[in-house]
Amino acid sequence: QVQLVESGGGLVQAGGSLRLSCVASGRTFSSYGMGWFRQAPGKEREFVAAISGNGIITNYALSVKGRFTISRDNAKNTVYLQMNSLKPEDTAVYYCTTGASVTTMTNLRVDYWGQGTQVTVSA
Repeated sequence: QVQLVESGGGLVQAGGSLRLSCVASGRTFSSYGMGWFRQAPGKEREFVAAISGNGIITNYALSVKGRFTISRDNAKNTVYLQMNSLKPEDTAVYYCTTGASVTTMTNLRVDYWGQGTQVTVSA
């Protein structure tokens, strides 16, 4: 059974930084893309970033490009989301996901979801 466990969320002031982590188990980690989605109150879940199995290909939502960086450590079965220059509109529950590729995940086709971690950015 695939499990995705996120950590690293919290409360931060605007302009600050946070790093989210997600540890995966239950499948061959390096064979699959990994990604992050988020859902703000009253809004639909949206794509944030994705990374290929070998870590070479990445993709970002326009709203976070240049501020967020996705990376992975296949030896640790872990994917990270470094979030800098945070804004109040980044406030959301952030979900770790896994899927076939960066392209499929960008199009909201994912295989598994984590339980989510709350990120709150105060003005």
